[in-house]
Amino acid sequence: MNQYILAIDQGTTGTKVLLMDTKLNLVAEKSTPFEQHFPQPGWVEHDLDQIWASVETGIAAIVARVDPKQIAAIGITNQRETVCFWERSTNVALARAIVWQDRRTADRCKELRNAGLEEKIQKTTGLLLDPYFSSTKIEWMLKNSPKVANAMKTATLAVGTIDSFLLARLSGGITHATEPSNASRTMLLNLEATDWSEENLKLFGVTRGSMPKVQPSFSKFGVTKGMKKLPDGIPITGIVGDQQSALLGQACIHEGQAKCTYGTGAFLLMNTGSTIRQSKHRLLTTIAWTEFNGKTTYALEGSAFMAGATIQWLRDGLRIIKDAPEVEALAQSVPSTDGVFLVPAFTGLGAPYWDPNARAILCGMTRGTTKAHIARAALEGIAFQNVDILQAMEKDVGREISSLNVDGGACKNNLLMQIQSDLLGRKLKRPAFTETTSLGAVFAAGLGAGIWTSLSEIEKAWELEREFAPETGLEDRSHRLVAWQKAVKRAQ
Repeated sequence: MNQYILAIDQGTTGTKVLLMDTKLNLVAEKSTPFEQHFPQPGWVEHDLDQIWASVETGIAAIVARVDPKQIAAIGITNQRETVCFWERSTNVALARAIVWQDRRTADRCKELRNAGLEEKIQKTTGLLLDPYFSSTKIEWMLKNSPKVANAMKTATLAVGTIDSFLLARLSGGITHATEPSNASRTMLLNLEATDWSEENLKLFGVTRGSMPKVQPSFSKFGVTKGMKKLPDGIPITGIVGDQQSALLGQACIHEGQAKCTYGTGAFLLMNTGSTIRQSKHRLLTTIAWTEFNGKTTYALEGSAFMAGATIQWLRDGLRIIKDAPEVEALAQSVPSTDGVFLVPAFTGLGAPYWDPNARAILCGMTRGTTKAHIARAALEGIAFQNVDILQAMEKDVGREISSLNVDGGACKNNLLMQIQSDLLGRKLKRPAFTETTSLGAVFAAGLGAGIWTSLSEIEKAWELEREFAPETGLEDRSHRLVAWQKAVKRAQ
């Protein structure tokens, strides 16, 4: 009898559920979008019931294809930093989730920074003070939602990232847990101890009892109970935050290997092994995963908030394309941007700038500028952000990387990948299976269930589809990077 692994890939704009057999053949998949809520400028929220409905829709489509009793394990990967609030005994949401893109706590982060707390927080958590992370979001909700604040006072509140919320719903409310890759994005985890920092919990007014238990990424978190389409008792054995999951799915299991995921944002992670490498160039230190034997792998990370979302803006805001794939042909219809730059700081600038008040600019236009130049500038803007991050990363580790693995939806854009290779001056390697975030969840669940017993087993599954090599010289690259920096300064 075949055995299957079910992976739930819960993202910022939709949820994908897929099923693979233990030989990593894709059996079925279903993607379901859900609504984004923007109650005020700079605010981004998700309705937890809508997220859960998207998960149930995906599961229903999957189990229609196979006998659900053949599912050996379930893995979860999820948008990180987004924080959820629900009633512990009923699993009822107490508020909308505050999404990682949300900027409402920018002033609070500035206040903490002015108080001289950033260095201490970075040393403990690996993170810099920015509204991107969960801690100030939790603090804001406790101060602004009487329902949530009361639940904390009565010890009925459950707080967690999306993985914890899904785990609670999957297990019928029995399990309130998370794992280090997600927990390390909250600004509440002590990286070295891989447990909650009592000092940071106190700083942000969070009780330990409301937070989930932290356990290894590859371990048994619980079993299904009371699901509409799944039998009780299926073990949930792997959870990894989406970007760390992509690192795992890319089989970047050795120190020095790196990947870039092109999703809503762009996220570069470099495996730093067992070393907690504190960045001197405003990158983040994060946990990649913790194995069932307690061994923890760390990573350096840099994030650009707008990648695929920049293309969505061309489609929905400027309306110069009808759908995202059109951007490649449009941008390729001109040989260059003709001096046009788009700095996509629509929600501020991420690493290495961390400027929540920066705003997007489109500059360098003339009467000869066309929508094709703007489309190409958008692709270059995505790529330039990643150059800034990788250069900072290489300075932190003291060496250059020879190649960068790429994945995510936008990596299918060949022109973007060539532009990225040209601007980085590095080779890009695109795998045969580009949905590596979902694949990482499969790997995590399989490792937690004992289907695979070591990371080296999954390394053999990685397969190259195409390699991109730089086609421009150092002089041209340097000139363009200088011009990009001038554009960035105008956005700040």
